[in-house]
Amino acid sequence: MFATFKNAWKITELRAKMLFTLLIVLIYRLGAQIPVPYISANALEQFNASTTGSIFTYLNILSGDAFGKATLFALSVSPYITASIVIQLLTVAIPALQRMSKDGEEGKRKITAITRYSTVALALITAYGYMRVMEGYGMLVADVDWFGKMVIVSCYCAGAAIIMWLAEKINEHGIGNGISMILFANIVARVPALLGSVWRMVFTGNGTFEGFKFTGLLLAIFSIALTLAITVFVVWFTESERRIPIQYAKRVVGRKMYGGQSSNLPIKLNMSGVMPVIFASSIVSIPATIASFFPKSGFWKAINNVFNYNSWLYLIIYLALIIVFAYFYIMISFDPVEVANNIQKNGGSIPGIRSGRPTIQYIKKILNRITLIGALFLCVIAGLPMIINIINTLIDSGSTTFAGLAFGGNSLLIVVGVAIETVHDLEAQVSLRNYGGSKSKGIFG
Repeated sequence: MFATFKNAWKITELRAKMLFTLLIVLIYRLGAQIPVPYISANALEQFNASTTGSIFTYLNILSGDAFGKATLFALSVSPYITASIVIQLLTVAIPALQRMSKDGEEGKRKITAITRYSTVALALITAYGYMRVMEGYGMLVADVDWFGKMVIVSCYCAGAAIIMWLAEKINEHGIGNGISMILFANIVARVPALLGSVWRMVFTGNGTFEGFKFTGLLLAIFSIALTLAITVFVVWFTESERRIPIQYAKRVVGRKMYGGQSSNLPIKLNMSGVMPVIFASSIVSIPATIASFFPKSGFWKAINNVFNYNSWLYLIIYLALIIVFAYFYIMISFDPVEVANNIQKNGGSIPGIRSGRPTIQYIKKILNRITLIGALFLCVIAGLPMIINIINTLIDSGSTTFAGLAFGGNSLLIVVGVAIETVHDLEAQVSLRNYGGSKSKGIFG
């Protein structure tokens, strides 16, 4: 990985893209620290302390602590992700949108524009709900009027629109997927806080050796070792693939013979990456988020209890959505018919399988099995920490030892997935430029 970044840094264009991505991430982190007016800092701190481990903890992780601090970028990428999911689902369900999505670059631009407007609309609704949450929990200053509330909603809505713009700029001029890079930066930004938690496991009081805890040291070592082991497993599984053998027929062109070679069609075991986890997390958090808009309503309190991350129902729905979105993502990103046609056009065939429809059916069967394996892998990594936290809550409702583990699987999947995708993207671009001998200048010249 480090060799890949080193080689990419030597190429002027790639170095410019990497610096541009870093610049956008720094701008985002700066916006995540800008406070919004009319919010009481003391009341906000008490609110965060009282809601540790709730749905707000998850939203805070995705925003890189911006949600907990109620800063400009508190809504983070959630409105954009939710809008993207909705538009993709509607593209499959509505024929007009489906035709638009297949209408080349012009259709893609129209879909992108619809997604942007949907993001702004969702951000407006979410910002209003967040303002109501803060008002219900007494986090607004006492003398705030309707104008102050409108300023708060406008700030959060504008912040979500800026995040969407920053992500698109990374897509155009940077390295990797913009939304994924922002999520990666948010999670990495919490590393100092996690290291502080590990330190508090080992030491108490002022952090001197007089407050040393041997059991805390063992727990810290176990946590670090477990994290490293899971990281290695995630990397290994993400890089694993199922190779479908392909045999190309011999053909004579003039006096030369072509073909007759054996190749394979590699299919990743986790083709969908972290996207099903991100999609499922965004969808399953909607009921609890809406319930938080009405903290004094008995009905919505019941909804919040049912969809609390400590409930088994939440876990079951969450894991089911991961499987559903894994299949959905593969359905829109991998076309077995097109793959089979390309194999046939190039004179290839799968040994023991006839060309045409039998090849399509065979690829679909392999793809369905691999998708299920990948979805179950995501369920294990994302769901196991939540199961541990639920069991811990049942054993001792007052214990917070594993309060931060509930979303550890999500964070690990996002960090590892984005890192691997970025490295592969850099490797592909390095190979392309080395092969083509490109010496074009980048964004910064």
